[in-house]
Amino acid sequence: MAAAGLCVTAAPFTKAAHVLGAVAAVLVLVWCICFRGGLALEHEDKNLIFNIHPVVTLIGFVILGSEAILIYKVFPTWDHDTAKRTHIILHGIATVLGAFGIYCAFKFHNEKGIANLYSLHSWFGMTTIVLYAIQWVFGFVNFFFPGASPGVRRAALPWHVLLGIFVYVLALVTTELGFLEKLTFLQVFVDLNKYGAEAFLVNITGLVVMLLGASVIVASVTPAHGKERPRDDYAPLPEEF
Repeated sequence: MAAAGLCVTAAPFTKAAHVLGAVAAVLVLVWCICFRGGLALEHEDKNLIFNIHPVVTLIGFVILGSEAILIYKVFPTWDHDTAKRTHIILHGIATVLGAFGIYCAFKFHNEKGIANLYSLHSWFGMTTIVLYAIQWVFGFVNFFFPGASPGVRRAALPWHVLLGIFVYVLALVTTELGFLEKLTFLQVFVDLNKYGAEAFLVNITGLVVMLLGASVIVASVTPAHGKERPRDDYAPLPEEF
């Protein structure tokens, strides 16, 4: 899935993605811990339960999802089975973190007596986790274990890559909608200063996530070092793994 004519390699974009991912993780932790009071799965202040949601979903869907997509570009000299194993493990962890983050949002809503699944953000979020899980299972069964026939893998690979990029973009959009929704609620119901430090931090975090997504997408469609290695050799891992 190389982008012909760009005349660039993935390396600078993968490096930018690593830096932006780290910055996004720090920013969301600063927001939830320093401005929103911290994180807690059980607490009399139910807002601390909610604070887990943006942290683990951002780290899972967006940051680990980015690293999983980039693994073939970051380590182009790895043998294919090692890269594939790392790819599916990172996506698996991302799926678990995303599901846990969604659970925390439901827990917060239920304990506060707030309706569930009424906003566009929540609809996008549920669509993201369902498609993410389907994509993971599809990749595991076809390319990992037990593994489909070579012909089926070759036919499925372009669709697997395309759906993966779509789900990743959906996760980015869901994240941005979440920042907007939470910040709007704080400004309307808590009278948060629209030009204050917290609002500025959230908006900056949203911009960093946008740049992270752009870096990952460009890196994913450009060659690692000027020449892509063949991608039609997908085979299941040895049984001893």
